[in-house]
Amino acid sequence: MQKTNFQHLSDNFQPQTAMIRHLTLVLVFLSSAITILTAQQNYKIAAVGFYNFENLFDTLDTEDVRDTEFTPTGSKVWNTKRYQAKLDNLAKVVAELGTDVTPDGVAILGVSEIENRSVLEDFVKHPLIKDRNYQIVHQDSPDERGIDVALLYNPKYFELKGHENLFVELYRDGEPDYTRDVLLVSGNFDGEPMHFMVNHWPSRSGGEAASQPARNKAALVCKTAADSIFAEDPKAKIIIMGDLNDDPISPSVKEVIGAKTNRRKVRKGEFYNPMYELYRKGIGTLAYRDAWSLFDQMILSDGLLDERQEGYQFYKVRIHNPRYMLQKHGRFKGYPYRTFGGNEYLGGYSDHFPVYIFMVKPAG
Repeated sequence: MQKTNFQHLSDNFQPQTAMIRHLTLVLVFLSSAITILTAQQNYKIAAVGFYNFENLFDTLDTEDVRDTEFTPTGSKVWNTKRYQAKLDNLAKVVAELGTDVTPDGVAILGVSEIENRSVLEDFVKHPLIKDRNYQIVHQDSPDERGIDVALLYNPKYFELKGHENLFVELYRDGEPDYTRDVLLVSGNFDGEPMHFMVNHWPSRSGGEAASQPARNKAALVCKTAADSIFAEDPKAKIIIMGDLNDDPISPSVKEVIGAKTNRRKVRKGEFYNPMYELYRKGIGTLAYRDAWSLFDQMILSDGLLDERQEGYQFYKVRIHNPRYMLQKHGRFKGYPYRTFGGNEYLGGYSDHFPVYIFMVKPAG
């Protein structure tokens, strides 16, 4: 793939003061996206992200859901005050994502570890983000813990055309072992067809190697769905996002999906993983036993890499990890500032950092 001509924008690009090789940038807000005016070309920028909400449960004891611990009388003493504090924290983070470049922040946000649609309805009404008018795409999954994935979208950017839950068929000791479905969402992003798969793959419970086949099966669900989309549209733009419980070098990602770590080697109908370079540098989205992992990923089809193709193209990936999102003391010092450590209430944000990408396209 050819190198994009956006490399001269710095990682710390600030709209108010940025210079491109001594050419002043002028920012024009157009159709809720930023247009960058340079001597060479005008570009629109939009952001797409993912965030594991770390057990966003309501306070009700719901039948057929293992949520007793997340009730006022449960082991986590999950009451209205703590629930509202959780919403406040999550909204603060989401309100910030990408806003140094595009004022509306993330136009699309995949989320995981949410109990139901109700908690998302509370979330999108939060004063910090309600002006974005996020719409919700959610269907219940059969997960044994009662947690789901979902997608939030800003209707100024995205027109929903359809969605479906893709079942991940697993067995343990001959019995069905239920996990989260893959949520496939399709529509028009700023007028062009685009597809999003939101994931929360099976955990590493029982050990990484022993549990690897379950994540490989989830990856195969994504790959099979992508191949079906490519069969109808070989240039389809697909973003696979989520908490994969695997790193960019894990077999599920590198072999099953076949995500390349070098964008120049990506061919038609293949995927590129921009998270690899961050992983290679030791940067992660969650920590365990004093080691960083990069489980939260954004994986992109070749249609988002080929600048000869019309519409949005991938520009940059980020992990949102400001200092206030780090635990300041205790056994989790230096880790993402989480809500709970076991049953101990810490009052933080999530045990994962969110990730997001910027996409750009010529304006006008």
